[in-house]
Amino acid sequence: MKADIHPQYRDVVFQDVTSDFKILTRSTLSSKETVKWEDGNEYPLIKIEVSSASHPFYTGQNKLMDTSGRVDKFRKRYAK
Repeated sequence: MKADIHPQYRDVVFQDVTSDFKILTRSTLSSKETVKWEDGNEYPLIKIEVSSASHPFYTGQNKLMDTSGRVDKFRKRYAK
């Protein structure tokens, strides 16, 4: 196996910018920004726009919208 071809796998903090939710995990992503975590160490900070804390599916805020009566059209078509 070739040496030094794989990216470095390290601890990284992901921050959801909409809900300010942060999680410490491991990743190969890198960033110039750092953040001090609860354990006192500094980790690279990766900012993301959507996480489980802000996504409508996981927060229960999602709404099913019937645009232009698609359900009614379906029922009329297959009611016979």
